[in-house]
Amino acid sequence: MPLKGLKDALQTLHDLITSKRYRAWQKTLERIMFKYVELCVDMRKGRFAKDGLIQYRIICQQVNVSSLEEVIKHFMHLSTEKAEQARNQAQELEEALDVDDLEADKRPEDLMLSYVSGEKGKDRSDRELVTPWFKFLWETYRTVLEILRNNSKLEALYAMTAHRAFQFCKQYKRTTEFRRLCEIIRNHLANLNKYRDQRDRPDLSAPESLQLYLDTRFEQLKIATELELWQEAFRSVEDIHGLMCMVKKTPKPSLMTVYYVKLTEIFWISSSHLYHAYAWFKLFLLQKSFNKNLSQKDLQLIASSVVLAALSVPPHDRTYSASHLELEHEKERNLRMSNLIGFNLETKPESREMLSRSSLLAELASKGVMSCVSQEVKDIYYLLEHEFLPSDLALKVLPLLNKISKLGGKFTFASSVPEVQFSQYVPALEKLATLRLLQQVSNVYQTMKIDNLAGLIPFFDFSVVEKISVDAVKQKFLSMKVDHMKNVVIFCKTSLEADGLKDHLASFAEQLNKARQLICPPDRKQSKLGALLPTLSEVVAKEHKRLLARKSIIEKRKEEQERQLLEMEREEESKKLRLQKVNDEAEKIRLEKESELRRKQRIQREMEEKEKEEARLLLEEHEKRFKLKGKKAPPIDKANLSRQTLLQISLIEQQKQRQDIEKKLQKLAKTMDHLERAKREEAAPLIEAAYQQRLVEERILHEREQQMEVELSKQRHAGDLHEKERLSRMMGNKEIYQEKVVSHRQAETDRLKKEREDRISRILQSRKQEREKMRKLKYFLQVEEERLQKLREAEEAQKRQEAERKKKEQLEHQAKLDAIAEKQKQREREIEEKAEREKREALLGRPTEPALRPYEPPARPLESGAAPAAAAASSAPGKYVPKFRRGGADTTRAPPPEADRWGNSSSKPDGDRWDRNSSFGSGGGRSSTTWSSSRVSRDRH
Repeated sequence: MPLKGLKDALQTLHDLITSKRYRAWQKTLERIMFKYVELCVDMRKGRFAKDGLIQYRIICQQVNVSSLEEVIKHFMHLSTEKAEQARNQAQELEEALDVDDLEADKRPEDLMLSYVSGEKGKDRSDRELVTPWFKFLWETYRTVLEILRNNSKLEALYAMTAHRAFQFCKQYKRTTEFRRLCEIIRNHLANLNKYRDQRDRPDLSAPESLQLYLDTRFEQLKIATELELWQEAFRSVEDIHGLMCMVKKTPKPSLMTVYYVKLTEIFWISSSHLYHAYAWFKLFLLQKSFNKNLSQKDLQLIASSVVLAALSVPPHDRTYSASHLELEHEKERNLRMSNLIGFNLETKPESREMLSRSSLLAELASKGVMSCVSQEVKDIYYLLEHEFLPSDLALKVLPLLNKISKLGGKFTFASSVPEVQFSQYVPALEKLATLRLLQQVSNVYQTMKIDNLAGLIPFFDFSVVEKISVDAVKQKFLSMKVDHMKNVVIFCKTSLEADGLKDHLASFAEQLNKARQLICPPDRKQSKLGALLPTLSEVVAKEHKRLLARKSIIEKRKEEQERQLLEMEREEESKKLRLQKVNDEAEKIRLEKESELRRKQRIQREMEEKEKEEARLLLEEHEKRFKLKGKKAPPIDKANLSRQTLLQISLIEQQKQRQDIEKKLQKLAKTMDHLERAKREEAAPLIEAAYQQRLVEERILHEREQQMEVELSKQRHAGDLHEKERLSRMMGNKEIYQEKVVSHRQAETDRLKKEREDRISRILQSRKQEREKMRKLKYFLQVEEERLQKLREAEEAQKRQEAERKKKEQLEHQAKLDAIAEKQKQREREIEEKAEREKREALLGRPTEPALRPYEPPARPLESGAAPAAAAASSAPGKYVPKFRRGGADTTRAPPPEADRWGNSSSKPDGDRWDRNSSFGSGGGRSSTTWSSSRVSRDRH
């Protein structure tokens, strides 16, 4: 078909599809759309294809969405097929596709070159053959994504189109188109969240929709890293994190593995070693928690990567000498990055604990990462972080770095994760070893020759070491100077409060004092100074405490001053921010007012232009009406012409035209009335004559038809009589046959009836036997159940009796035990009362002489017979026995006089009182006895 014919066919189909007459979906319309997209692809008419697909989406959105899906798939298939055909025709695809932007038009120099040069080269012909088709394919992807955006019924097709567009950009290294594609998908998601009241809007809270969107973003992240578009990859990571925060859900661990692996690559490329290490640490925790099939090799590889990445972080703080504004920016950046990595940070100003190298190493130690790393990594970690080897640190680190550079491998739990090579950490580890060596050397030496220092560092030349040291000095990590005139390096301290010199003088004094004591030991005898100043140590301790308190006060004042300065800076910054916010709001209000004013002016201009256009159309229509009538239009002032004036003129003309038409109709009606009346007057006699003639003709016709009917009836009657006579001869045979058939049917009926009765009787008999059997079975089951129930009841009664018997025996046994215990307690109480009584009697029977009584010799052996009597008397419960009777003295001797302890003789307690107390104590328990003892002790004192 010629090109003009294709254009006409395409235009015809386009008019058909966009017409308002065909808004109901039909199968024929789907076939028309297939032909339409074929023509659009053949002619590379992307704009026509987009318009047609948008109209077709409106038609079948609520009726048959699958039809739209089939049409779009067919459209993409045709575009891809044409592009592949063009690519196969071109032999050198890389040169043919050497175009920076597929959406850019031809440059002027290319057009001039194509017209000036006589012969077109093969490269140029390939460019003209292949590039247009790939431009059209790219436009196809954009069109389909635009049509399918925010459509919940075609989410899978939208995701498939996005994946195919990503693969197109990856296959042909289209970085510009990839950036535009990412921006398109990002805007689609933003519009989806912005306009939440759309009818067919996808629901991101649904698991299927969320999984499709996440798969698209992860594919975007993978392609961005493969194309080395690291900025776009970081934005893709932010898109994934924003999507996760939007739906408040966490993706699958397999997707999170890809997420953290890509984060490690992005942070390593951007030289953000701290965030790179945290991303590795998060990946380690994820795999250790969720991957149950994690092998020991993979675990060791991840743990080694975490430790090496943490060691690669520079040990000095880059924000040491930064301003307050830079610190705030750095804090915001840390917060943003930590949110991406998955760490929650406190946003309070007092919380200074942010992502840092020291906190990361502490986390590694607490989470047990060091127990999973390889031996080389563990050795280099302890050398660089815990050992103090100022002379041979670099020499011990160098062989370990050579071994580490050969380590690495690929993870088996994720095929999408690239191979890990530890050699990428070697330069950072060499720099760290250099900084540690300089730091340790600065603590030992004050000056050192450059040649000696360069000999200690085999990694770099001294020029590189000097650059590293300059950066460390700038960040307050080292304090050193390089004197090239004297060829020495000077290590110095900036203040006496430095870490290395804080306690240096005190330790030096202590060492000197120990050396003096070893050389000149002190004398053994006491010095005069010690005798004169016995409290010297206390004075020194107090002075030391006073100095410490003064130092703490000074430090607190410094901290308070720094805090006040920081508060002032924050207040200034907040004032600036508030002022800027007020200015921004005022500017925003001004811009909104201006935009509103411009919008109103634009609407006013549009309304005026629309009125002018309508007035022009009305004027043309007015002039056209007068031309059709053959009259000349009345003159109108076009300068002061308005839509209202033209409407009034048009209304007046319409009223005049309507009046003329009414007059003409009235005249025509009157003429037709007279004409009809004349016609009816002339036709009346003619109608009457025709009626009479018709009556005569119908009477003659009726008589003729009646005669013919009589003759036909006679002929039919004669024929029927003849037929009756012919059939009467077969009447006997007919009756014989009828009797035979009736008898046969009667016998058959009797036979079937008898069989039915027999069958019914058998069924009744069998059912009766079945009921009898079931009755017997139920009776047997009932009897068996009653027997089992009786057995169970007998067993339960026996068990209850046995339990009651055992319980009774236990109660009797417990009662016996309680009685024995009660007797034992009674016996113990009696023993205690007896001991207490003896003690009380001993206390009451003590004489009241002075404490230094003369020694009384023991009783003679001849008087030993009185001892048993005294002992027996003293052992008698409840009876007071004087001391001279309890002793070994003569029983005939009168008792010694006893002092009155209660002030007079009348208040002295007698034996009956103690008898009552004793008997009360023996009957009332230990508490009464204790009360009596405490009362006696109190009275004695």
